[in-house]
Order: sequence, then C-alpha cells, then structure tokens
Amino acid sequence: MEFQNEIGLIQRKMAASIAGTSRRLEILNSLDLQSGQQVLDIGCGGGHLLEELAKAVGPNGKVYGLDTSEDQLKQAKERCNSHDNVFTLHGLANSINLNDDSCDAVVSVQTFEYIKNVDESIEEVIRVLKPESIFVNISILWDYYKFYGADENLNNIIQDTFKKHCFHQMLPMDLTGKLKKFGFKHIKHKPLPLFITNRDNNSPARYAADVMAQFAIQQGVSSDKVDEWQCQLSMAEEEGRFAYTNLPILTYGYIN
Repeated sequence: MEFQNEIGLIQRKMAASIAGTSRRLEILNSLDLQSGQQVLDIGCGGGHLLEELAKAVGPNGKVYGLDTSEDQLKQAKERCNSHDNVFTLHGLANSINLNDDSCDAVVSVQTFEYIKNVDESIEEVIRVLKPESIFVNISILWDYYKFYGADENLNNIIQDTFKKHCFHQMLPMDLTGKLKKFGFKHIKHKPLPLFITNRDNNSPARYAADVMAQFAIQQGVSSDKVDEWQCQLSMAEEEGRFAYTNLPILTYGYIN
C-alpha cells in the first residue's frame, strides 16, 4: 500500500488520533532517550513521532526520519520545521543512508509488515545501531484487526480484501525468532489493544474504516458495496452495536 495522497492524509489523521498519541507515549517510555542521542524512525510517515523524538534528544541530538513516500516526507518536514535537529531520508529500510554505529536507537511503527524481506531490514538496523542499543518496533496482529456491526458477508468481503495490503499479517509472532537470530537480547513484547465503539474525529476507527474503504475500491470492490458497508457501520454505531478492534504489539530488544 502506498501511503501518499488521500491514503497518506488518512494515515496522518490516524497518527494524530488517540491511538497514535498513546503509541508514541509507549515508544518514548521504551526508548528512555537521553539528551544528545541520535535516533532513526523507519517509516516516519507524516512526522508525528519525529517531533516527539526531537524534543526527547534535545538540540544536541539528532533525529532521522526514513520513508519511501516523498509526500509523507514533505509533511514530516513541515511538521518538524521548528526543530533544527530533524533530518529526513528518502529510501528503503534495507539501504539506509547513515553511517555504521551511528544511532543510539531505531524505532519503527507499522512498517516492517510491509517489507517483503524483513531479515534484510533487520540487518540494516543492526548496521546503523551502536552496540548495546535498542530497536523498538510496533506491528499489528492483523487477524484481530476487525470491524463489527455490518452484515457478516459484506464485512468479510471488505476485510478479506484488505488483508492483501501487506506482506506479513502476523509479524509479531515471528519477530522474536528473527531478532534472536541476529543477536538481539532481552526481547520483550507489550500488547497495545484497542476496543473502540465510536467513529468521532479523534477515533482511530473512523480513519481505519476510510483506509479500508479506499483500498477495497482500489482492489476492485464496487463503490456501491463499499458505501453500503460504511452505511451499515454508521447504523450499527447509532444503535450501539458497533465495534472496532485492533491489536498492535510493541516489541523491543537490545543488540550486543
């Protein structure tokens, strides 16, 4: 999935919602950054986390944001334009334009499940990390990413279509083994569950539904079916039988 144009805008709204805010807090708590450190955010999107990282490391530190989308990087630059210690990089996670042993921490939010060869990107993370430094990743267990309230058959069409949007639907299940294979120690996981029953402007459910609708249309589902799905979710919300569930997993480990 390309996170640019309209889908990029929706992603940025999701990042600004309560879900994005709470995840950034969990990431910052895990990183425990110090003034003057250097941090890389892989898949930085519109830069919401970059802004918080820049404050955490202070003016003597440096924060790098890597993304494949020029549109997202443009938004990140605008968001962080008051921070002189933020730098953006256009490129892939398996080829990062940073020196060896240059980062005190690397973080990534919902990016590695979109990377076909995860091992290559983990090796690149190791290359740029200093010894004894931390890697923090958030990936979703997509089997638990669901909407409730619409007709079951219609709901399954939309959700089964959406499952095609990334390479690794259940990456957190494999991540411990992958990190251990490359020398990470003290690996921990923390679930960050969401159970949402409304779709107001601060609700991740609203933006998640919009992303799924856009993707379904791109994959050939008729706009009539997508509109009907959205209408049924709205009706379910009005009647108090709507829900959206999501299970992101925060994983962190330290490289030797």
